[in-house]
Order: sequence, then C-alpha cells, then structure tokens
Amino acid sequence: MAVELQYGVSTWLWQSPFSTASISLFPKIKSMGFDVVEIPVEDPDLFDVKTVKQALYDNGLIPTVCGVFGPTKDFTSDDVSLHENCFRYIEKCFEIGSYLEIDFLAGPMYSAVGKARMVSEEQRKLEWELAVTNLSKACLMASKHGQQIALEPLNRFESDLVNTAKDVMRLVTDINHESAKVLLDGFHMTIEEQNIREAINTVGDKLIHVQVSENHRGIPGTGLTPWNDFKHGLEDINYKGSMVIESFTPEIKELAGAVCIWKHLADNQDDFASEGLKFLKKTFNT
Repeated sequence: MAVELQYGVSTWLWQSPFSTASISLFPKIKSMGFDVVEIPVEDPDLFDVKTVKQALYDNGLIPTVCGVFGPTKDFTSDDVSLHENCFRYIEKCFEIGSYLEIDFLAGPMYSAVGKARMVSEEQRKLEWELAVTNLSKACLMASKHGQQIALEPLNRFESDLVNTAKDVMRLVTDINHESAKVLLDGFHMTIEEQNIREAINTVGDKLIHVQVSENHRGIPGTGLTPWNDFKHGLEDINYKGSMVIESFTPEIKELAGAVCIWKHLADNQDDFASEGLKFLKKTFNT
C-alpha cells in the first residue's frame, strides 16, 4: 500500500543561513520533482518574506518552516532572558508562517540543540517542567496564529531531554494543548529507537511532519535505515503529510561543525537531493 506523501528538501542541503538570495534554489528544487521546500529560519531578518512567497508561487513549491534553537534560545535555561529571546524568535517564525500560509512551526524548541549533559534527576525534572511551561505558552501563541508546533526528538548527542517517540509523547501529554504535535526525523530515530515502526505508532495522529536522511546523514537508501518499517509505520497511522530530506553541506563550516559532518556525503549536493528523492518515491509510492 502506498503512502500519500508530499516530498520536500531542506535548503540546508545547499546553504546556510537562509536569506532572500536563497530563493535561487527554488527552480532547481522544483525541477528535481520536489513538492515542498523546507526553510530553516536561522535569522528571520535575513530574508524578505514577500519576496520568498512570490518565489514559492512562481515555482509551484509548498513551504514548511523549521525553527533553529541554539544556546541563546533555551526554554530550559535558568536564565529567563533566554526564554524571552526564544519567545520573540518563535513569534517571528509564526508571523513568517502565517504570511506563507503554513500551519505549523517545526523543530526541537524545548531546549537548546547541543545541550547534552549528565545532570541530576532533580535538575532534569526542573528543566522538564520549564520546557512544559514555556511550550504551553508557545502553544497559545501558535493558536493565535492558527498554527501548531511540531516537536522533534533529537539523538542523545544533541539533547539530553527528548530523544525518542516515547519522550516526545510524554512532553506532548504534559503540555496538554491541541497545538502540541510531533515531528519525527529518521536520522535521530535510527540512533535512539528500538523499532521505527513502533515509534511511529507511538506518536500516532500527533505526527504532522517527517524529516529523513540516512543513519549516517547521507542519501536515503545508502545506509542502514529500515525503510520498509518506516513505510509500514506511516501506513499504520495513515500519515498524509510531508517527508523532507534534511541534511547538510560540509562547505558551510559553522553548520557542518555543529552537526559533525566532516566529509562529503555525496558527489555533490544536487545528486544527494535527486537520488534521495528517487529512492523515497520508489519506496513509499509502491
């Protein structure tokens, strides 16, 4: 049984940060056969949203927006100014999403990416409660914009708070708001989950977005990811959203260093995208 998907790719595969000039990627992305382009918002002030919207329309592409949460945007910090900074940033992302007619903001917005430490149970409980409290406020903000938040579990090397489908469902349950949803990323899942099909079933209808690459961050279909389990899991829950290829180029040194990509994962980034899309369509459309 085929899964009804819209296939997309993140502009991170080629560039960082996204700027107005990044719209030059859109014709290529469309010509490859993608329906969706994912825009990582590292700095909302780097692009003109009106220009971006027109370029999306001109190229027949559907946008999604992924938030970027570094050490200056941390809902679990004991520094309240970092919470406030995060709220300001999220508000800008919601405004961008509203203008682009997107109904959710995706990403690991519960904490700063890279915050992975051995801490006491007391400290972990405190940070969990901060995440729940602040994300509850973010859900209220999302509702005002007619949007949702898609919370993404990360692997243990990038987060010590939310690593698995079970973790993220506990978070969504504690937030207890209709705007709290889930994003699953196949890369993180191959590190943290015992069974990908069961993980997808764990989140069920809370799943509104999917990102993929291989277990080694390379081209889908070239590694150890159990793609048939992935497909069956999405079939089980009747998933109908987007599946976006997310990986990175080693040419952008700061971003490559942050995600530990020290070498090229394809002959070139265009091949990465086109070969990955071909594999995904062959796997999930049959």
